[in-house]
Amino acid sequence: MTQDRGPSTSELAARTSCDSHQAPTGQHTVSEQAARARRAARILARANRGAKDNALHEMADAVDDAVRQILTANAEDVAAAEQGGTSEALVDRLRLTEERVAGMTAGLRSLAGLPDPVGDVVRGWTNPNGVQVRQVRVPLGVVGIIYEARPNVTADAAGICLKSGNAALLRGSSSATHSNAAITEALRRGLTQAGLPADSVQLVRGPRSVTDELMAARGQVDVLIPRGGAGLISHVVANSQVPVIETGVGNCHLYVDADADLSMAIDILLNAKTQRPSVCNAVETLLVHREIAEDFVPEALKQLADAGVTVHGDALVAIHASPATPVVPATDEDFATEYNSLDIAVAEVDSLDQAIAHIRRYGTGHSETIITDSQPAAQRFVAEIDAAAVLVNASSRFVDGGEFGFGAEIGISTQKLHARGPMALPEMTTTKYVVTGSGQTRA
Repeated sequence: MTQDRGPSTSELAARTSCDSHQAPTGQHTVSEQAARARRAARILARANRGAKDNALHEMADAVDDAVRQILTANAEDVAAAEQGGTSEALVDRLRLTEERVAGMTAGLRSLAGLPDPVGDVVRGWTNPNGVQVRQVRVPLGVVGIIYEARPNVTADAAGICLKSGNAALLRGSSSATHSNAAITEALRRGLTQAGLPADSVQLVRGPRSVTDELMAARGQVDVLIPRGGAGLISHVVANSQVPVIETGVGNCHLYVDADADLSMAIDILLNAKTQRPSVCNAVETLLVHREIAEDFVPEALKQLADAGVTVHGDALVAIHASPATPVVPATDEDFATEYNSLDIAVAEVDSLDQAIAHIRRYGTGHSETIITDSQPAAQRFVAEIDAAAVLVNASSRFVDGGEFGFGAEIGISTQKLHARGPMALPEMTTTKYVVTGSGQTRA
């Protein structure tokens, strides 16, 4: 069941023609931008699926047309980061290629093919007195997103917000200033071409104090979503006056059980650690059951060394080291670290219980994996691990909105209220109750 989806593109075009001529983003205060976003959000809330899907395609076309400008702007950001001594892991997050830009546009187009959550009836019933009650999905309104480094988030966040009927205020990091500006300019051109308000997507620019203004904009911004490292997320959660949906740091674990297929475990380990080490769903700690350590650890060390991974291992793991497969002594801090690099912490454990205890101590509630052929072990792991995603015999790199079939994602929430796991279209809505009667009054 769905509600009426509202006006079409042509109907909206006449109402929003002035939006395409507004000043570039970044030349206004946060309050002014939020006011413009709220006006845009009112229009988006009534836009039908056809209008939003057409806009997503126009936005994708505009990014495609601007690929050279986007890559030039990104090269400037990357050069500045490298000159400033930024780690290779963070530079990788920042860097765009033609393939990554194509991934951004593919994400926008895939969103257009997904169902529109706005207007969906979550549940509904009719009371004995004939009053009908429906809980209906509606947009959040104005969504502020504070994120670090990765400029592809600009397009992903803009697209998800638009499809779910929300206006987006995007606060990227200074390291991606030029990239984000070029992408946002293209997205706004696409919106204008589609007849929707350009201010549905705005880049919030300025000094660090602007982030504080955004966090203080209660009543103007409906929700904030921080996406980045632990420092950013903690700062926003602790200091924001605007409600926050907390995305999580990914100190993800891979536990190889006594009953594991060791060849499978090696394949999954290498994929989860090395396929893209700078992202939050990459594995950061390997736990190995002691019963299979003699067979598994030497081969794991060899494969990790061949892939250029630095192993930070406990004393039992270090026993298996060799000149070709060195092991750096692991500290307590190593096991608590989200490396985002070709580093991994490794420990041997005596049992499934000890593995679970280790994950409970150091895990961040993101994605935790067990490799095992034992159904009882898998069931216990799934039941007792408190995380947004728990995987059995599969790489943690699958914990992603696109891999789950959601299209692009805003981020992966590790909190327990409203949204948990990859946040896609339904998670970017709230609900309202629609009560319909025929003159009934309460006794």
